[in-house]
Amino acid sequence: MSRYVISLGGNALGNNAEEQKALLKHVAQPIVNLINDGHEIVIVHGNGPQVGMINLAFTESFSTPDMPFPECGAMSQGYIGFHLQNAVQNEMRLQGVQKEIAALVTQVLVDELDPLFQNPSKPVGAFYSEEEKDILVRDKGYIMKEDSGRGYRRVVPSPLPIDVVEKKMIETLLENNHVVICAGGGGIPVIEREDKLEGVAAVIDKDYASAKIAELIDADVLVILTAVEHVYVHFNTPDQKALERVTIDDLKPYMESGEFAKGSMHPKVQACINFVEAYDNGSKTAVISSLDKAIDAFHLNIGTIIKK
Repeated sequence: MSRYVISLGGNALGNNAEEQKALLKHVAQPIVNLINDGHEIVIVHGNGPQVGMINLAFTESFSTPDMPFPECGAMSQGYIGFHLQNAVQNEMRLQGVQKEIAALVTQVLVDELDPLFQNPSKPVGAFYSEEEKDILVRDKGYIMKEDSGRGYRRVVPSPLPIDVVEKKMIETLLENNHVVICAGGGGIPVIEREDKLEGVAAVIDKDYASAKIAELIDADVLVILTAVEHVYVHFNTPDQKALERVTIDDLKPYMESGEFAKGSMHPKVQACINFVEAYDNGSKTAVISSLDKAIDAFHLNIGTIIKK
């Protein structure tokens, strides 16, 4: 039996609620296969497109004031968590698995002095053309950046996770044989001020949050599912090459040379390095692969497999 943390990318979950539900039916089957084999499962999901759309919907409503980002994050945890919980529940019924699953509203502690607050970098919401970007900058004051050749997106601060407030609850649920969905969208970012927790306007990268949870609960395998089958070097060039079985020492030169885009593959690779490197005995494994290849990725048969 192994303990898995499975991270589902927000960009891989479709452009609307119906697409998301359809895609989650597809990924629920291999997850429940793992559960049926006796493995312990924690699921983390992204919310980059969704939380930005929630925030934009409130911003564009003349009858409703702007909704703060911590509350938007909580909303996205609720509805994406519901879709994921429902898909896995239904698949467990089909496979005759007698287990409970719960989506946990999760707060993740960050440092209010983190310099990343001064350099917004996390893409959220939809993609926009250059003309649409100029209007949003002018009318809304958004900070917009080009995202991997796919268009412009709003960016917000993305501080690093320090701790997970509900980590003991996650551990308790696992120890009682339950499946856990947590830290949706990287968790709701909170700072500690005067012995109180306070939400802050930011979005934690869900891959870093997944790696932090995997470390805190002593997971065996971290699986990051995204839109591509492997991590590639020289991506979208004639020299493109898929990375298959690699060590963190293999990856570090690519990271230092800026091989991976900051808004897409860079945090995934760094999160895997963080998790694998956190343990001296080399017993941990991280995988980056596509949602479509989840079955093979879970069994370490496809994707970029990262060991110490």
